Formats: sequence, C-alpha cells, structure tokens
Amino acid sequence: MDKDVRALVARLLAHQSLPRQDRQVRKALTDEAFRQDLDSRLHACGLRLLDNPYAGHVTLALERDMEQGVLGEQDTWLSNTLNLDRSAIALLVVLWALIILPKRQRQIERRDLGEEQADMFADEKPLETGRSVSAPISRNALIADFGDKLGKATKIKMNLGTLARLGFIIQRQEEIFEGPLLDLLLEYNQLAGRVLDGALHDLLGRHLADVLPAPVAEDDEEEADV
Repeated sequence: MDKDVRALVARLLAHQSLPRQDRQVRKALTDEAFRQDLDSRLHACGLRLLDNPYAGHVTLALERDMEQGVLGEQDTWLSNTLNLDRSAIALLVVLWALIILPKRQRQIERRDLGEEQADMFADEKPLETGRSVSAPISRNALIADFGDKLGKATKIKMNLGTLARLGFIIQRQEEIFEGPLLDLLLEYNQLAGRVLDGALHDLLGRHLADVLPAPVAEDDEEEADV
C-alpha cells in the first residue's frame, strides 16, 4: 500500500490530473484504508485530493488554510490562483456554463447526448462522466456569439490556448471539449445559480434555456476555487 500511495501522489504531481478509471485512483476512491493513508500524507504537505463524482478526473489542490500563505504574494489569488486576466476568467466561466451545466443536467437525469428525455429507470444507471454526456461547442459559434463581450476573435483564441494549456479545455480543430479540470476547479454550487439567475443570465440565458429550465440540485461536494 505504501508504494501505491507514494506512486499515486507522484503521478498526480507529475501529470496534474488522472482519470477516475485509473487503477490507483479507483483504489483511492473505494478503499477506505488507502484513502486515509493518502489523505494523511497529502495533509502533511498542505494538499488534498480533489474529487468530484461528476468529473472524469481527480487532481490535487491546496488545503484551504494553506492558500493565503502559499499564494498571498499574488494580488489575484483571491479570484483565481492561476494568474489569469479578467478576459480569460470571463471566457472560462462562459465555457463552464456552456459545457458543464448541460452536462450536469444530463448526468442527474442519467441521459446521454441525443436522448430526448430521461429513462424512467434512470436511477439504476451508472453515472457517466465522459463524452457520452459532455458535448463540445463550436469555436466559431463561441466567437460569433460572445466576441463583442470577450475581446474579439484574436483575444478569444489566445485565451483558449491558455485555458487548454492549463487543462480546462481540449481543442480539436474547430471544436472545444471539456478538459480534465473544467468540472473540478470551479464550484458548481456557487456558479450555477449566478449563471442561471444572476449577472450572467442575460448573456448566457438564451444559450441554456433549451437544456436547463432551472438550476439543478445536488449533494454538497468539495471543490476548489480556480
């Protein structure tokens, strides 16, 4: 067990995130003794395992009480810990809303892409986290719809490259897919209501109205700020 715990921590540090299907990750999520050992070792270093059952990956994050001591010298750490400028943060929130909110609705309803309505026996289906529930968005459509708000095509493409390098998204030709960190590092419980009912409603409402009639509820889960 000691070797597996050490290997998992080292791999997470080296690769930033690992898929939930990974053997050692599955062990961390299902083996209580293994998880306790992992959490103890991470805590000793000011870290914690960040796991969201709706996300397809896990990653490491700072313990909350370590954030200011580690990041306090940067003026931006209270809003984000990756030194993203305002235009990149705005784009990230838009991408999160367009990709994660519809995905979460499908997951809760146990409905795959293309299915018109939920299965009457949906509760018996496993929770999907991959491409069967997470739809890509068109880069050209994103620029056409939000270019005047997010800095025009050149700025958007530059910020998309930054977000891709950080692991939030994956770009393939003209399509933007969910990256390993998009559903891990933004707090769903805080953002969903703000997007659907708050300041971003006018900007995003028409794009989400057909798939999200109302914010969806879920159990509390530990997620980290960007």
